[in-house]
Amino acid sequence: MNNSINRRTWIKSSLMAMGTMAVAPAFALPKNKALAAYQPDSILNEHIPMFNYNEARIVAKLNANENPYGPSPKVIKAISDSISLGNRYGHGEAKVLIDMIAEKEGVTPDHIMLSPGSSDILEKVAFVQFMNGGNVVSADPSYMSLMNTAQKLGATWKPSLLTGDYQHDLEAMAKSVDSETNLVYICNPNNPTGSITDATKLKAFCSTVSEKTPVFVDEAYLEFLDKPEESSMVGLVAEGKDVIIARTFSKVHGMAGLRIGYMVALPERIESITSKVRSTMGLCVTSLNGAIASMKDPSFITSCRNMNTDCREYTKGEIASLGYDIIPSHTSFMIFPIRMEGQAFMKGMYDSGVGIRVFNIDDKPWCRVSMGTKEEMEIFVDAFKKVTA
Repeated sequence: MNNSINRRTWIKSSLMAMGTMAVAPAFALPKNKALAAYQPDSILNEHIPMFNYNEARIVAKLNANENPYGPSPKVIKAISDSISLGNRYGHGEAKVLIDMIAEKEGVTPDHIMLSPGSSDILEKVAFVQFMNGGNVVSADPSYMSLMNTAQKLGATWKPSLLTGDYQHDLEAMAKSVDSETNLVYICNPNNPTGSITDATKLKAFCSTVSEKTPVFVDEAYLEFLDKPEESSMVGLVAEGKDVIIARTFSKVHGMAGLRIGYMVALPERIESITSKVRSTMGLCVTSLNGAIASMKDPSFITSCRNMNTDCREYTKGEIASLGYDIIPSHTSFMIFPIRMEGQAFMKGMYDSGVGIRVFNIDDKPWCRVSMGTKEEMEIFVDAFKKVTA
């Protein structure tokens, strides 16, 4: 049985159970201009609005996995207070933040690299690892930023379908690694599914596979878990394993527009990037001070996590009561099937002032909604009921 048939069989069997998927920025356009494909032959597509809408009319912006509560008041004050330092470079602040992160993650400062968000880390790692081609192994579906960059550089992508319960198929991924594999990418919790892979199994996988090739673990949504440290792979770095961890201040910290993230990796992996491009030079002193303040405000993180969970459970209950199945989410978004044409659904939601994302999977439409405030989720539920009535 060929790979395309295997992919289609997996999608159909998985959708019968529950759930759906979303992906990263568009890779290519299919013949249907209303859809953006993420791979030239992908059955995962996103609906592009084929109607005019006014952003000013959006009262519930639930399309970008942003934290509706942040940044914290302490971050806002720290940024405001540091504006007067805008005439100075932030190298000193960068060192302070690196030291704080190193202590938190249990490594030395030379294991840490800062960046303007974790997307910058994904792309820089891709440029370094795939300058001379090779292949990258990842789950399918998953967040495609790194894989798209790698392919643009001439690398090939070796996807492995998720398991029936939406975990990474670690056995299949391990078998996909060959002499041309320059990186294995794992997003955990996974975007687009919101699902999580068992930490014990993932640690064993990373420990073994990293002896052959670097393993990149994207933990952008990790801090939405009740006990994130138990599912993180960062301890493997401290053990000397060739594992790369990406974290961001964009999600639970509420600093998406302030652009700051970090990488934890072996010093030689850090040096492989910093020997070619500078990292802290791309960061502004205000964002650095904001990140420092955010790390000193764990109560804000806990509060955001709890409110996100409450809104997620409320929304899941409301949508499930209408007869829809949803993949259990461990993140700040959820995805579920809809029973009407995607463009019509999206237009109805935008006309109601609700911004969401709509995807086609195997020619069937699905809705991804980010978690906003309780009021925003109530607006979403009311609009959803009216649009789908």
